[in-house]
This record gives sequence, C-alpha cells and structure tokens, in this order.
Amino acid sequence: MSLVTQLHQYLISTPHSWYFLAAGVILLSYLLEDLAIITAATLATQGLMSVPVALVAIFIGIATGDLALYYLGKYCQHFRGIKYRALTNQYFRVLRKKFRQNAFLNIFIIRFVPGLRSVGFTLSGFFSIPLTTFILAVLFATSLWTLLVFSTIYYLGMTSWIQSSQYHWMIIPIALFVLFVVNRVVNKSFARGYS
Repeated sequence: MSLVTQLHQYLISTPHSWYFLAAGVILLSYLLEDLAIITAATLATQGLMSVPVALVAIFIGIATGDLALYYLGKYCQHFRGIKYRALTNQYFRVLRKKFRQNAFLNIFIIRFVPGLRSVGFTLSGFFSIPLTTFILAVLFATSLWTLLVFSTIYYLGMTSWIQSSQYHWMIIPIALFVLFVVNRVVNKSFARGYS
C-alpha cells in the first residue's frame, strides 16, 4: 500500500481528522492562498472535509494573514528611519494620498492583482487606513475570489469522470497552473495599463 493510500485511509478512519486538515489549510493559506483554496475544495470533493469547514478554514487563514500584514505596516510606523524616508520621499507622499482617497476600492482591487497583496496590505497599515475599511474590503474581495475558485474546483471535482478517475488528485496541480497563468496575464495587462 502506498503512502498516499495509507494517509487517505487514516484520514477516512479517524473521526477528528478534519481538525488536522483545517489546520493544514489555514497554514497553507499563509504560504499560497490559491493553493489552499484548491486543496480545500479537493478535500471537500473527496469527502475528507465538509464544505463549510473547508470554507471557514480558508477564510480564517486568509483573514489572519491579511491582518498580520496590516499590523506589520502599523508596526513599521514606530521605526524612525522608515517613517522619515516615507515622509521625505515625494513619490511615497503621492502614493499615500492616492491610496487614501478611495481606500476601500484600492484594497479591493489589490486582492485580485497578484504580487500586490503583501505590499498593499502592509501599506494599508502603514498609511493608517481605518481597520474597519480594511477588513470590509478584504473580506468582500476574499469572499468573491474564494467562492469563485472554490466552487469551480468543487463542481469540477464532483463530476463523475473526475470522481471515477484514479488521477483525481491531478486537479490540484492543473488548477494551480491555470491560476498561475491567469495571474500572469492579469499582471501583464495591469502593468501595461499603467505604463
């Protein structure tokens, strides 16, 4: 019996294995959010985790990760050198003004532009964007993105030809590759629009 089969049997036979799976999805979301969403949807299609538990684990992981970035930016305000450079740099002042003008929309858009999340959410804290505005924008954007990706993977994984295939686990790398390509296209078109 292979290691994957043994692990699968253990997860099916252990009544509280969903705790470990939920914790794994939360931790995975700190590294790669899209991979965490795809993995949670795949686990739900295989019956190893219920859909509500999978969605809650994803939201907990993404929300706590985004809040950590926000508070990292807040914490950086206490460093005199960083604050001085930010206040004296004219480009940084322009960025701060534009970012604060429509904070909700800016944070919402940042969620969908790969590569901007870490910087954008950290700057949200550094620019003292109200926490309520930040949380509402992040939760709204995260809900849309998560439900779109999760439901697509879930319904694709529930099709009979995927369920009956011995290669149903291949949905994870294929979906991750498709999301990677989509992210690259979005990045290039976003960069072209601002150049």
